[in-house]
Amino acid sequence: MSDVLLTLPEIDRRIAVIRENLRELIEQAAAFSGAADEERNSERIAEQEEELERLTKQRDALSRQKS
Repeated sequence: MSDVLLTLPEIDRRIAVIRENLRELIEQAAAFSGAADEERNSERIAEQEEELERLTKQRDALSRQKS
């Protein structure tokens, strides 16, 4: 994702979406087996975790600015 400046509500919404994506990906990983499926799910989970971390840091920085 780009580094577009977002508002706190937008960041919170995106964080909620990513958390839901992670929950679904983890459920899929548990349901499916096979090396290709596991590798792809691991990649997708890692991507979502990275985006979650980035958004969380952005939200924290924005919250500190408003304090």
